Amino acid sequence: MTEGRLWLLRDARTAHKQGTEAIARRQRDRLADMVAFARTHSPYYRKLYRTLPERVADPTLLPVTSKAELMPQFDDWVTDPAVTLARAQAFADDPQRIGQPFAGRYTLSTTSGTTGTPGIFLQDARASAVTGAMMMRALATWLSAREVARIARGGARIALLTPVGGHFATTVAAARLAGRRRIKAFSVHQPLPELVDQLNAFSPAVLAPYASIGALLAGEAEAGRLRIDPVLVVLSAEGLPIPEYARIASALHANVRTSYAANECPFLSQSCADGWLHLNADWAILEPVDADHQPVPPGQRSHTVLLTNLANRTQPILRYNLGDAVLVRPNPCPCGDPLPAIRVQGRTADLLTFPARGGEPVTIAPLAISLALERIPGVELFQIVHTAPTDLAIRLQPAPGADPHRVWQTVHAEITRLLTDHKLDHITVTRTAEPPQQTSGGKFRTVIPLT
Repeated sequence: MTEGRLWLLRDARTAHKQGTEAIARRQRDRLADMVAFARTHSPYYRKLYRTLPERVADPTLLPVTSKAELMPQFDDWVTDPAVTLARAQAFADDPQRIGQPFAGRYTLSTTSGTTGTPGIFLQDARASAVTGAMMMRALATWLSAREVARIARGGARIALLTPVGGHFATTVAAARLAGRRRIKAFSVHQPLPELVDQLNAFSPAVLAPYASIGALLAGEAEAGRLRIDPVLVVLSAEGLPIPEYARIASALHANVRTSYAANECPFLSQSCADGWLHLNADWAILEPVDADHQPVPPGQRSHTVLLTNLANRTQPILRYNLGDAVLVRPNPCPCGDPLPAIRVQGRTADLLTFPARGGEPVTIAPLAISLALERIPGVELFQIVHTAPTDLAIRLQPAPGADPHRVWQTVHAEITRLLTDHKLDHITVTRTAEPPQQTSGGKFRTVIPLT
């Protein structure tokens, strides 16, 4: 049967209603299909899987892959011969192409290299359709009929708080939606007072910020400066301490939901009212493992997780080391959702708060600084360490062949400009000799707050 959008949505709802066995059956069948497709159309996987059985429906039979291993093999990894790393990199480097489809048919996004290796990822039409179906399934559990009606009465205005500059999935989506009055993108790079004024003027019914931005906006609402009345707030990208979600919901008088996803699999999960993240296990596999890639039982924190995307055939993600630490709920979730429930312990939103020269302290979301540095040519890896109330230390790893002195000058100038925009020109920014440090899961925290 053709996997059109309507079919995918019906199947997603059916699997959800039928329960765990129906979800597991779809997972096994789709894994076997994906492995067969990958070994037929990807030279990389054809070689990697040459000794495997003809049909593979058990992910543990597959070797582990990683971004560091796959990116150098990009041209052999992808299944479309027309796609090459050189073409994809040129597309990603051209700001004029933001919002356009790559090669006429793919959504292209980049990662910052939190595992030490920047990545370029493509989402094909099938994966995009599955993403849409999973979002519709999530919305059906997030909103009541009365809340949907309330969103409609409020003009159905949606505020997307996104990075500007760079091929982020959210930026691409926002660019495609440009011109629709009900959906508007707001830059996360601007000072908080400006963002608050713009949101007050727009008055969104649905607010979709990064988690750290959501926490800042809750503070603005508590102070009486942010005066919006959203029905739904959808947080993304980072994790927050559990009490923060309730604080944001109370401050904004809204349902607060979140998702855990990645460029490699944008439809991975969504949260429930009980604060757990439910994996879309009919279209994705997430294996919690220890440092030796052996299974970790439910209820125990993993060292990392292995991701398998069962929708994307153009750039197969199969048993891919994602680097995040998770804990799987050992018993059914009280919300009644049959999808596996997890908590992610490897992504945190670390806010940076500085003393102002006068008035209240100024807090900056880590995203604002990290995204500014990611755009600088010659930066391979960085880490921002808040060492004292008015001091920031930068651990910097220039890219091979880059002039370290010139890269640092540019980094220093960019951070200084951003701080000045937030009236924090008294903050000292220095470079340390120490290189960026990895977490136990193998990722690099871009921001380490003052403790």
